[in-house]
Amino acid sequence: MTTFKDSSASTASSRDDRLSIADILGIVVGKNLPVRFTAYDGSSLGSPDAEFHIDLKSPRGTTYLVTAPGDLGLARAYISGDLTITGAHPGNPYPVLKVLGEQLHFSRPSAREFTQITRSLGWEVLKPIAPPPQESLPRWRRIAEGLRHSKTRDADAIHHHYDVSNAFYEKVLGPSMTYTCAAYESADQSLEDAQENKYRLVFDKLNLKEGDRLLDIGCGWGGMVRYAARRGVKAIGATLSAEQAEWAQKAIAEEGLSELAEVRHSDYRDIAETGFDAVSSIGLTEHIGVHNYPAYFKFIKSKLRVGGLMLNHCITRPDNKHTARAGGFIDRYVFPDGELTGSGRIITEIQDIGLEVRHEENLRESYALTLAGWCRNLEANWDECVAEVGEGTAKVWGLYMAGSQLGFERNVIQLHQVLAVRLGADGDAQLPLRPWWKG
Repeated sequence: MTTFKDSSASTASSRDDRLSIADILGIVVGKNLPVRFTAYDGSSLGSPDAEFHIDLKSPRGTTYLVTAPGDLGLARAYISGDLTITGAHPGNPYPVLKVLGEQLHFSRPSAREFTQITRSLGWEVLKPIAPPPQESLPRWRRIAEGLRHSKTRDADAIHHHYDVSNAFYEKVLGPSMTYTCAAYESADQSLEDAQENKYRLVFDKLNLKEGDRLLDIGCGWGGMVRYAARRGVKAIGATLSAEQAEWAQKAIAEEGLSELAEVRHSDYRDIAETGFDAVSSIGLTEHIGVHNYPAYFKFIKSKLRVGGLMLNHCITRPDNKHTARAGGFIDRYVFPDGELTGSGRIITEIQDIGLEVRHEENLRESYALTLAGWCRNLEANWDECVAEVGEGTAKVWGLYMAGSQLGFERNVIQLHQVLAVRLGADGDAQLPLRPWWKG
């Protein structure tokens, strides 16, 4: 690909041996940039005919990029409006992220290049500045203000992500108000049908029937609770989000399900009832911390009757070796204190507290399709979403969901469902010999 640079910027650079912004980018990513890049100093890189144009508009954007290299710095510059993208909708930046992910390759500058870059940028640009207001406190500050995964700190983390605006979520998630992976039977299935199919799959795996009792931990807007109640199951849901609980209780009342269904604004650890026929945990394990798994699954076991079933549905790593901590962007903008590990670690912890694992499956491709559906919804309802939560927050969501779609497609992250049973003293699972549900 031909490289183009503003001639006046190049002349100035040669006079004082200072590099333009485009020169610096060329050192870091190479000259064959798959997009067109322009900067506030007049320099540019990449073909003018490229599908996507990226414009760095201010020194503040450069400060964000150089003081937090990687996804966090890019997110700061993009969310603040100091870096703009033409050719991809902010509600669905998946196409440009895909191109950059496939064709952009970073290299470490030499010592000489690093010195020249530093001199060219100047010390003012290299001084850290306040991040955009959508960003949560850094991990060390959160630790200073409370123990990680204490009830108070978990409530704060859930509030940061989920108490954005129910109206915003209605636009992005669609009528199901379901913020977890759907279960697609085919790539052309609608998002709503795939979400209904997910609830059907969980319900059937848990072998629920009319008159049974279900506990749904981290129930969100109550989708699983209401699905079960419509089929005669007595269901209790718990969520740390006040806005979710309020929305869910209203939906329960409107559907005439109040005799069977309840959603509590509560920490799951405060649920006192026991003897449930089933416990579902759909999208909560990511929030509780890997070191808390033993206590978490022990709690679930304590809530089940003998022969009762548990289904754990959560995002995982593709292996069990990587650090559990989330990357900078996810930790600071999306899921503060969130942690992911491999399905093997999850299964081990479930087994070690005495539940018997009966089935496990990966819905990785379904989550990529789910995220694509959410991105389409955000793009289609962009103006309403921006009016509801502001452009910066809406951009966070577009960036997060599109990036996550890529992650699932490329097997950077997965989604696993694990089904387990509480055995009796004699080892009787009280279950059919073969799977009893439709896949």
